Amino acid sequence: MAKTLVIYYSRKGQNYLNGSIVDLPKGNTEIVAEFIQKAVGADLFEVETKKPYAIDYTQCTIEAKEELRNNDRPELVKMLDSVAEYDNIVVAGPCWWGTYPVAVFTQLEALDFSGKKVFPVMTHEGSGIAGAPAALKKYCQGAVVGEGLAIQGGAAAGSEAKVAVWAKKNLA
Repeated sequence: MAKTLVIYYSRKGQNYLNGSIVDLPKGNTEIVAEFIQKAVGADLFEVETKKPYAIDYTQCTIEAKEELRNNDRPELVKMLDSVAEYDNIVVAGPCWWGTYPVAVFTQLEALDFSGKKVFPVMTHEGSGIAGAPAALKKYCQGAVVGEGLAIQGGAAAGSEAKVAVWAKKNLA
């Protein structure tokens, strides 16, 4: 069986969900990452920024847009040194301005993806997979980009069956 790692960023706290701002005790992407873990026994690595984003959702979106515009690379709490032991790497995150949060790129740029298969997973509120596959082609040099998965954020908690089918088809 292939060995899989899920690298993910997930926003807890204030989040846009089904047309409203709500307080999430666990981010939608983390829920999906855990479903992948459960389905195929994947390891998880959470991307966490040293400087937290604003608690206020709207302010967070402003910060995220500014980081993307500036091509920033926020400092992370911890960094993965290698993905050498993995066959498959899932990169999961919320859709922020059409792509992953730039903190994900901080981590991806530090790794060697030669000979690996990478899979985009994106939680969203209407934009689907957006620019996730293109981002992985850019930031995971040497990897083959596999079939992606988009999960609507408001449906994340109820998406276990859909996520498991995708994970078993692509990662097992």
